Amino acid sequence: MSQKVRQNDVRRDLVITIVLLFGGSYAEAVCAANDYEQSVGRVFAAIKRIIDSSPLLRADAKITADKINVAGAIITAIPSNYASAAGSNHVISVFDELWAYSHERLRRLFDELVPPPTRKIACRLTVTYAGFEGESTLLQELYKRGLSQPQVGPNLYAGDGILMFWSHDPVAPWQTTSWIAEMRRGLRLNQFLRMIENRFVTTENAFMDLATWDKCVDPKLGHVPRNPALSIWVGVDASIKHDSTAIVAVTWDEQTRQVRLVTHRIFQPTADEPLDFETTIERTLLDWHTRYFLRKIFFDPYQMQATAQRLTRAGLRIIEFPQTTANLTAASQNLFELIQEKSLVLYPADGMRLAMSHTVAIETPRGWRITKEKQSYKIDVIVALAMAACAAVQYHTQHDFNTNYDAWV
Repeated sequence: MSQKVRQNDVRRDLVITIVLLFGGSYAEAVCAANDYEQSVGRVFAAIKRIIDSSPLLRADAKITADKINVAGAIITAIPSNYASAAGSNHVISVFDELWAYSHERLRRLFDELVPPPTRKIACRLTVTYAGFEGESTLLQELYKRGLSQPQVGPNLYAGDGILMFWSHDPVAPWQTTSWIAEMRRGLRLNQFLRMIENRFVTTENAFMDLATWDKCVDPKLGHVPRNPALSIWVGVDASIKHDSTAIVAVTWDEQTRQVRLVTHRIFQPTADEPLDFETTIERTLLDWHTRYFLRKIFFDPYQMQATAQRLTRAGLRIIEFPQTTANLTAASQNLFELIQEKSLVLYPADGMRLAMSHTVAIETPRGWRITKEKQSYKIDVIVALAMAACAAVQYHTQHDFNTNYDAWV
């Protein structure tokens, strides 16, 4: 196991060498991964290219979509179905990205492909980078087992049936200082630690450091009080009693190709004084409709159906944006990229800055999304900003909303 450095070359060469030189008669190899596409699209595809490029091997090979028969040896790519791996008599099984083996079916796949005792030479090869604390259980077990063995070389541990290479430092010539700096700028902190430094991380980390956020703030700017010719896109994240309610309007600057914050409002309801949507949200949006060219309003329909109906009757275009993982992932990623690339222009707003300091990114099997660090924190204005900014960007890149989001029209 190691950083993701020339992994395909290592796996490809080792599989071919073991099955053809050391595997004995009718040697078998199995390429496994998180899904079928990955198993045939990486290591297996690299093996096919090598065999197809070798006149000696190509002449004696029969190659199909998921199986190679060469010189009496068989190399197979299998889906992430443990039942399909039962009864295998392989000399080597290869696992790709073991950090993602968080489901029981994948653990069973790993168990089924244990090296068989009937083979003189049999092994299991895993090439991956680090995963997530509490989720990548299988990988962590192997990692801890490897670290408990004697160290036989730099970052190399051997004993008790395991040979593990695990490095936190760059080992490939193309991992230059400038490349690492670029990765540090482009990745969130935990993803940089996991993918580049090969360290286990939690599923939750700060969404954005405030120094980067502050670079997007222009102290000379303020709210735009009125401009009927200015196109705006609005995001609304509403709550009646507990969380705050935020309404954020942004515009798109065609000349600089930046999203600019136009204005925003934050309302704080309480259990004793719940928010009246009609006198706050609706009144604000109707007022903005007269002050700007209000293109679209995106809202979470959980508590705002009646409000949406009244605003629609008033002539405003209001569109549902359910806060599903898919929608929040798209909006969160877009906001992250805008801030990192300084393509978001903000006026000074202490409440918004405080909300950003409380915003974290949480990893899920379906992607990552922004959420609050503690239940008591209020980040609704950041969620509303993400919705509005994503709407503006998607509109001006002429993407079909229905292609990328669950319920946009």
